[in-house]
Amino acid sequence: MRFKTAVALVLLGLLTLLAGIGQKTVWAPAETVTATAPADAEAAPLTVIDQKLRTLEGGTVTIKVKGEGNFLLAAGRPDDVTAWVGKTAHNTVTGLSEDKKSLQVERTDGEAAAPSPAGSDLWVSSENASGELDYTWSPPADGEWSLLLASDGKKPAPSSISMTFPNDTSTPWAVPFMVMGALLMLAGAALLVLKPKGSNRGTPGQGGSAAGPGNLFAKRAKAAAGSSSSRMSLIVAASTAALLAGTGAAAQASQTPEPAATQGASSTAAASGDAGAAPVLLDAQFRRILEQVASATDSGDAAKDSKKLAARVAGTELEVRTQNYKIRSRVASYDARMPVRATKLLTTVVTSNRAWPRQVLAVTQGEGNVVPQLLTLVQKSPRDNYKLVGTSPLQPGTTFPSIARNGTESLAPGDKSGLLYSGQEALSGLADRLTNANSTFKSKLVEGESSPYIADTLSYQADVVKSGVNGEFAFAHKVVPDATVVFRTADGGALVLGRLTFNFDGTPKAEGDKLTIGNDAAVLAGGKETTSGMVLNFAESVAVYVPPTGSKDPMKLVAATRGLVGASFK
Repeated sequence: MRFKTAVALVLLGLLTLLAGIGQKTVWAPAETVTATAPADAEAAPLTVIDQKLRTLEGGTVTIKVKGEGNFLLAAGRPDDVTAWVGKTAHNTVTGLSEDKKSLQVERTDGEAAAPSPAGSDLWVSSENASGELDYTWSPPADGEWSLLLASDGKKPAPSSISMTFPNDTSTPWAVPFMVMGALLMLAGAALLVLKPKGSNRGTPGQGGSAAGPGNLFAKRAKAAAGSSSSRMSLIVAASTAALLAGTGAAAQASQTPEPAATQGASSTAAASGDAGAAPVLLDAQFRRILEQVASATDSGDAAKDSKKLAARVAGTELEVRTQNYKIRSRVASYDARMPVRATKLLTTVVTSNRAWPRQVLAVTQGEGNVVPQLLTLVQKSPRDNYKLVGTSPLQPGTTFPSIARNGTESLAPGDKSGLLYSGQEALSGLADRLTNANSTFKSKLVEGESSPYIADTLSYQADVVKSGVNGEFAFAHKVVPDATVVFRTADGGALVLGRLTFNFDGTPKAEGDKLTIGNDAAVLAGGKETTSGMVLNFAESVAVYVPPTGSKDPMKLVAATRGLVGASFK
């Protein structure tokens, strides 16, 4: 009986050991799993790959796309991708089937075509391909990121998509099985080797009755042997129970995230929850956009051709530069606008407000910039790119206010929360300060010791009135409301950027009196003299710092410049 038990334990142990080894070798799960999109999915011009797929299985995800001709795969924030897609018909890859062999695709009906997504400022990165693309999906920064797949916005997006995910290769029972098998084999071997103590049948001549001493000794020996066998069984049973308990704990541990994994999941959730506070541009995006703006402006300046500006310049800056080119083509001595440089990039200001229009600001001082220059860029809608709408040099002796680099709040022009003045009030105060020498804002809005703009403007207007003996002159500076941009500063105040119109109106004092305008204005007016009167129009790009509520400091003019945009005779 002992021999049979030993053989059974050895065989059971061997099978258990082989089962454990098999889980680590021939039965080991694959390191990755690949899922493909259904071949019968209805075609659409755009395909969105949902952000949750990137972290669905943990680890790095790779994507293979096959299609006809050229196509693009772009990465952007989920809300940006959704906003760009808009009402266009599209497919969305949303998840995996239960067996992880198929991608789940949802169809959204809509418009049959969209503009080409190539070159959009919303994409933090993009990959162009022809025929086939292998893509490793890595997040460019913290937070959530979706993908957009398209051809040209009109042709169907590639439909052959496969995604390879990391697979769970854990085998929690393998090691316990191997240890258990080894112990069972050892237990079996021990039963074969270890022999119980033999029974003593008594000394010769002492009889063998049941009540005799010899029989009593034999019974005790048999009981001892049985006790030894029982102890061996108990050892094997206890070892097996301990191993089973350990394997249960191991299995449970394999299903329970470790603290680091839990922390990572929490961080991802936090990033998702804070998606609304994420800056609208990463540094790499901003630099790319700024280089394109500077390149377009350089081309326009060199050729004196405003058509070359259209892709990247709008608003005040487009108007001022267009008129500057027109004047310079006739008056060689007329000053060019300060060049726009992408370098040296001193700082950037990026809004964390993700609604449109979006505003960002750069401070650069490259070749041709005697002082640092503020560049205001605006993106009107998701499918529009950022355009330069204003440039203004920093005033000498002025310190640029501190603003968070990782995204700051932008305020509506009329929003006064936490401020001494709203953006609208600040610009209105500046307009009054520039118009009237005795403005009520004289002590509320000041310049640095060496800042000249306000003083020079008031001096220029006074000199015109004093020297223009033949005319009556009036000056007015007014705010253009829809050009106002407001950023919250680090101290709770605000930096307000905007446009003022500066109108210079002249009328002859008496019949027959003539008014003469400069060569620059004459290009726009079509002549130099008038007996009926004239109007000159300037666009002023300005920036004002507004202190937070409770401060006793005045507002400060941070940057300002003006350009002639119109001249006419009455």
